[in-house]
Amino acid sequence: MKTLAQNISNRLKASGLTQKELAERANISQVMVHKLISGKTTSTSKLLNIAAALGCTAEQLQYGEDKPKSDSNAQWTGEFESWGNDSPLDNDGVEIPFYMEVELAAGHGIAEATEYSGPKLRFAKSTLKKQNVDADNAACVRVTGNSMEPVLPHGSTIGVDTAATKIIDGKMYAINHDGMLRVKMLYRLPGNGLRMRSYNIDEYPDERYEAEELKHIKIIGKVFWYSVLV
Repeated sequence: MKTLAQNISNRLKASGLTQKELAERANISQVMVHKLISGKTTSTSKLLNIAAALGCTAEQLQYGEDKPKSDSNAQWTGEFESWGNDSPLDNDGVEIPFYMEVELAAGHGIAEATEYSGPKLRFAKSTLKKQNVDADNAACVRVTGNSMEPVLPHGSTIGVDTAATKIIDGKMYAINHDGMLRVKMLYRLPGNGLRMRSYNIDEYPDERYEAEELKHIKIIGKVFWYSVLV
């Protein structure tokens, strides 16, 4: 996996910008740009600004994932419409439960919710199909805290596929950790261990759990969609 320094350097060359121009667009010092590219600094709270200036996502810079360039830090794969409770669904529409307070689902996990009468979000069936998500296994929750910034700021909304519990390294998952609902990137470790990673690594370093500790951790599902409002 390429380092942050390599990813920024490659993006900078592709953009045709100079270090000074990147610094100006990202509202950081040229010294900081040099430190990041040289590897002397391996993290920054301005990653979102740098990504926007380079026409990519913070995730691409941090982990080098091969995704299309975007001016947005939100991965928009579905659309919302204005509707009332009595508005009929169109032929391609489906409603997914929206747990506006994550604590509502934290105790037992979203997957065990047998009945739900609260607010819902509407998605296109075709959108879910592209993500290989069955609407019956999907739920939306609101993220709290700053551990997943800048990708998921406080108050972001995520869609979770509760049928996708097999870990794919580097993907985001909703987990029930001793009764607390958390959203983290997960990585498998030798010996059936698990590593949790936050995007805000400056404040939240990686967490490592050995196999015997995993009895306290239940994977609720993989994040298949997220929305950020600013």
